Amino acid sequence: MTNAASLTGRVVLVTGASSGIGRAIALAAARAGADVAITYRANEEGARDVAREITALGRRAAVIWLDLADLLSVRTLASAACDALGRVDVWVNNAGADILTGAGQSLSAVDKLDLLLAVDLRGTMLASWHAAEMLGAQENGGVIINMSWDHVLTGMPGLNPQLYAAVKGGVLAFSKSLARSVAPRVRVNVLAPGWIETSFGADMDEGTRRAVADSTPLQRWGTPDDVAGAAVFLASPAAAFLTGQTILVNGGVVM
Repeated sequence: MTNAASLTGRVVLVTGASSGIGRAIALAAARAGADVAITYRANEEGARDVAREITALGRRAAVIWLDLADLLSVRTLASAACDALGRVDVWVNNAGADILTGAGQSLSAVDKLDLLLAVDLRGTMLASWHAAEMLGAQENGGVIINMSWDHVLTGMPGLNPQLYAAVKGGVLAFSKSLARSVAPRVRVNVLAPGWIETSFGADMDEGTRRAVADSTPLQRWGTPDDVAGAAVFLASPAAAFLTGQTILVNGGVVM
């Protein structure tokens, strides 16, 4: 009996897959039987490590440099992935700007906003348009998965949440309209993670981390693998009748 969530014979592209959630999605896709193209902007070593893990699973991997804020870089991504792996069936727009750790956390509010608008919103839109054009021209169409944030539905106090709510809310709204525009050839869905164990969470003090877990109905932080599982589902035939939908991967914090 065939597993409905299998990605056997498919090619999946995951942007921003050198670490964190993107890495988990890329590896989960490979475990489900897909060949995987992954992109990176700064962390080439991390991307190469992920590619080696994918090939160790018996799947093909391609590593591609991408700057989502650069129109030419986005425009050439589809052809680079197809040149490497023949085609793309599933396009996951995971890459985003980091304003929470490293140099990003020291930026001014306006600089943070400009960066998020350029990468997370404009970059996702540009990539989605190019993905939709390519996938729609293929015999079997394809799937686009975009990344939002669960709290765009409820709000959260603070400057960074304001910025993320505006930008990731834009991604969610755009994806719904895109889904209507490119159906039935291409399915477009959204993942909206909540508190996930990434580098941001690792830098929190233990009291705050505990408070997050206590406020979550499932009583723990999410993991990148939790998000990856939802991504594989949306990419697979098991989700063949889903488009324009949002899955909140958050343990029930936002319902």
